[in-house]
Amino acid sequence: MLYLYENYTNYKKHIMKKHLFIVLIFPFILQAQDNTSSVFESIVKAERRAATARLAMVRNANTSDYDLKYHRLEWTVDPAITPATIAGTVTSYFVAKADLNTITFDMADNLNVVSVKQRGVDLTYTHISGDEELVITLPNTQNTGVLDSVTVVYDGNPASGGFGSYEVNIHGSNRHPILWTLSEPYGAKGWWPCKQDLNDKIDSIDVYVTHPTHYTATDGQISYKAASNGMLQSETINGSNTITHWKHKHPIPAYLIAMAVTDYTVYNDYVANGDFNVTNYVYPENAAAAQTQTPVTVDLINLYGSLFEMYPFSDEKYGHAQFGWGGGMEHTTMTFMNNFSRDLIAHELAHQWFGDKVTCGSWQDIWLNEGFATFLTGLSKEHLDGVATYKSWRQSKVSSITSSPSGSVYVPAADTTSVYRIFNGRLSYNKGAMVLHMLRWKLGDNDFFQGIKNYLSDVDFAYAYAKTPDFKSHLEAQSGLDLTDFFNDWIYGEGYPSYTVNWQSLSGGTQVQLQISQTQSDASVSYFEMPIELELIGAGGESQLIRLEHTTDNQVFTVPTTFEVTNVVFDPNTQIISKNNQSSGVTNPYLEDNTILIFPNPSNAIFYIDYTNSITVQTITVYNALGQHIYSSNTVVNKINANYWSKGIYTLILETNKGVFTKKLLKQ
Repeated sequence: MLYLYENYTNYKKHIMKKHLFIVLIFPFILQAQDNTSSVFESIVKAERRAATARLAMVRNANTSDYDLKYHRLEWTVDPAITPATIAGTVTSYFVAKADLNTITFDMADNLNVVSVKQRGVDLTYTHISGDEELVITLPNTQNTGVLDSVTVVYDGNPASGGFGSYEVNIHGSNRHPILWTLSEPYGAKGWWPCKQDLNDKIDSIDVYVTHPTHYTATDGQISYKAASNGMLQSETINGSNTITHWKHKHPIPAYLIAMAVTDYTVYNDYVANGDFNVTNYVYPENAAAAQTQTPVTVDLINLYGSLFEMYPFSDEKYGHAQFGWGGGMEHTTMTFMNNFSRDLIAHELAHQWFGDKVTCGSWQDIWLNEGFATFLTGLSKEHLDGVATYKSWRQSKVSSITSSPSGSVYVPAADTTSVYRIFNGRLSYNKGAMVLHMLRWKLGDNDFFQGIKNYLSDVDFAYAYAKTPDFKSHLEAQSGLDLTDFFNDWIYGEGYPSYTVNWQSLSGGTQVQLQISQTQSDASVSYFEMPIELELIGAGGESQLIRLEHTTDNQVFTVPTTFEVTNVVFDPNTQIISKNNQSSGVTNPYLEDNTILIFPNPSNAIFYIDYTNSITVQTITVYNALGQHIYSSNTVVNKINANYWSKGIYTLILETNKGVFTKKLLKQ
């Protein structure tokens, strides 16, 4: 339906032919979708397509010799003008990381440089066609560690970046004009001179959007509003225009800077725990419905805050701005949204912590953004809908993950130019999310959530970048566990395990013996060491959950029970990723009554033990009917003196070289 191709080469061949069709129909399709699967698919497809146009771009080494500190971004735009136009003045403050004679910005060929100045003095520059670079010659050498600035004045017809790095369009039955930007990952240079490297965040920004105050539509005059990052400082009338000023005081990468302009209806949902607003910029035709949907954002902010830390931009705001592109985009403090379904709100809000505050340090680590955002959507179901809904959510994720036998959470270096591999719903999103749940299951809630809190607050990563080993080290430090094998298996390795459980009820129903083996769907992992959960079920409906630390193949566990086990269910609560698991009851042919004899039974004094020469008894243990231990021996004996026992039923357990033998004894 949406002409999505698994093969990236084929996708590029078809993209131009299908582009118009997708852009026109996708927003309407999305509004009609209301189930979890459809919303998730729309999120993945939207984020994947947001990255498509610029993904092949290689990091510009020429922008690596300075550290950006501040941008003053002044843009003049009009949503009603087609094709799209922009006029801008960008003032950039930067610190030299090496002695500089020139400074380079990324800037697309479709933009025209009007002038470049430093403290009012014109500078020489070269706008290199094809390389899409603006190289500015500084008047003097800027020494290492020195702060300075330049101002670029420009105009032009911004590049749309394939699917919307800069778009003008319409919305609603009255076809009101709208302008929006969406730059992930490398679309920013299509509409302003920037440094769009993924490892240099700008410390703070001021955004000034000059736009017409009014537009005369077919249904009358409408008033424009401009949405952007940070806190709204002012809306100043200047002739027929309004200058809207937003200020953001936290580090932000170029791709998360955004603006949108149309006839928005604006309202707030208040977050008392933090004293800030969720500011919603919504199409007038959707405002009534949106005001019944967006309040859940407050509940989600409170939930994420209680599990991890307070919303990281609470000194400013969180916001939604509706735009005409499928899905959503987590621009810092102002997510752009096509609709306001709860799952979409939950996913994009989660990115404010995982993606905006702490940003993945490379495309190989994209799961630190998308796996976390997907996992937090699952947590929203657990806390708002209940554990049964969360379990169902996990089952759907495992079904997706195991639909193919291979694939790792971590993106191999060779695949970092493939948008379909990076934004792979099965691996980066679903498997990343389930691996986080499995870490929670392995570490326990206290260490798991505290480890993530420590990761988010680490000064090296907070409002900066992190990679997979950085996250791993915090979980290890908190839990005291070595998680190398876990990450090698579940993050870097491919596939999933399948388990076989052979079990037998022992000791007349006071124990069950389980032998657990495993096969792997992909040869990249030799063995998945993982705690597993089993449900023991009795004939009378009894049930007992047990957790086993499974580390080796054909590992044997003997577990005490309070009833005779008649069935064993593997992973009843879907705690781990697995498929094609089997469970079957077995008998031990070596330990039937004709190989080990207990006589007389009943007895009023002595019980004699006789067994064949092929069996070696290692330990003898006896329990009374209350489960109390009353006798044991680690030496070979052929009789048990029961003279001092009270009358009643006892359980004899013999551990032998052939397995465990149990027998009921009756003392008369």
